[in-house]
Amino acid sequence: MGLGDDEAVGKKTGNGKGISVLAGLGGKVKYGRIETDIGDDGTRRGIKSRRYVFACAIFASLNSILLGYDVGVMSGCIIFIQKDLHITEVQQEVLVGCLSIISLVGSLAAGRTADAIGRKWTICIAAIIFQVGGTTMAFASSFQVLILGRLLAGIGIGFGIMVAPVYIVEISPPASRGSFTSFPEIFINLGILLGYVSNYAFSGLSEHISWRIMLGVGILPSIFIGFALFVIPESPRWLVMQNRVEEARSVLMRINENDEDVEKRLAEIEESAHGAKGENCEQQAVWMEFLRPSPALRRMLITGIGIQCFQQITGIDATVYYSPTILRDAGIKSDSKLLAATVAVGFAKTVFILVAILLIDKVGRKPLLFISTVGMTICLFSLSLALSFLRHDISPKVVTGIALTAVCGNVAFFSIGIGPINMVLSSEIFPLRLRAQAVALGFVGNRVCSGLIAMSFLSMCRAISVGGTFFIFSAISAISVVFVYMHVPETKGKSLEQIEMLFDGGRDWQRIEVELGDLD
Repeated sequence: MGLGDDEAVGKKTGNGKGISVLAGLGGKVKYGRIETDIGDDGTRRGIKSRRYVFACAIFASLNSILLGYDVGVMSGCIIFIQKDLHITEVQQEVLVGCLSIISLVGSLAAGRTADAIGRKWTICIAAIIFQVGGTTMAFASSFQVLILGRLLAGIGIGFGIMVAPVYIVEISPPASRGSFTSFPEIFINLGILLGYVSNYAFSGLSEHISWRIMLGVGILPSIFIGFALFVIPESPRWLVMQNRVEEARSVLMRINENDEDVEKRLAEIEESAHGAKGENCEQQAVWMEFLRPSPALRRMLITGIGIQCFQQITGIDATVYYSPTILRDAGIKSDSKLLAATVAVGFAKTVFILVAILLIDKVGRKPLLFISTVGMTICLFSLSLALSFLRHDISPKVVTGIALTAVCGNVAFFSIGIGPINMVLSSEIFPLRLRAQAVALGFVGNRVCSGLIAMSFLSMCRAISVGGTFFIFSAISAISVVFVYMHVPETKGKSLEQIEMLFDGGRDWQRIEVELGDLD
């Protein structure tokens, strides 16, 4: 295996000037030493570069607000749409779930588009498509027109949620890559909270007007993406793939702390890009590699696609989209109280994603995934008990309290682990030549699972009750704990090249992780 698509792995010595370098070359671990002497100018440049990457990560994540806002706002919108357009329960499920299903089209198209025209302009396309879809929904006069707008919005969201983490992982330094790549999930949670607040704020308007304003407000974040295009650069890795080396060097000068790092990273990216065009994939299409994967790629696909699917089949979108339905079953009957309670759910989800961002590069991916999946299993099982058995033995107020606590706990545990980490893992485990389309493939699994859950939740509740449905979700969540143990290695602090070496080494991750160490 040649040098990969990221910087060689380094560890600072005590004096901060010597760097012990580890690189995978020909499947062997090699050590070297680079001397650096970073003075005040280097320190100032380092601060500027980190701030610049921080700003780029924020702007690249703006599309994620659109997905979050749609998820949050639709939970309340559906109440008023049903009253205004008189849609059936099946139409409600289709309206809610079709966005997730159609977004897989956007994710698939985004993989090829991001490789063809670049990560930056794919972000722009995502915003434009969503604006058209959002406007169509806001002015829809019938269920059919509403569905058309929702399908367009779904394609735009599919583009946005795929390309943002790919872009961020390609411009971020290893030591903070986890935090920066989690930004899209922060913005999804912020969007959900804004959607809930919008529901509550406009619920006092007439049934004909309220849901249109709720949906129309969602167009606003995409407008700011136009300004982002003047700030964010193109991915240096994509530029090298296009033989635009000087442009890549210029970008690396802005996101690295010193010139020596720039040249080192550029050389490694070029090595990886040349390997992508030669070696095992000379004339082989990317999708043929997916159909006939090597053992290492197979392990990557199992981890990347598996974590994407488990994120959704544990029922998070059902919890968020249908939180008013769940809480109504728990005893809250007033529409205004239901929407106020959903704001509490959104607040819990948003607060704990911030906790995850602080811990992901310190505690690590795998410990947070264990905390997340175990916590979700407990909360989902508690919610199932409250809605199935306890409601017959204890007072309604206590049942309502347990259900609301369990729902808030479920979204909190989701946000502290599997919510943001699935994006991080999916974007960092694949090599450069496969990354965009492999991440797109993972998002297809994510969106299909999301759509199936959203489109079947009400029918499942009618067939086996709300409590029974959440018992199934708790069982699936328990299985996800086992999946994390068996298939997810720790990637904290490792360069993208080191992560490739982990998967090349099979399942003996623990030994290899100790040998590789972390970047400080």
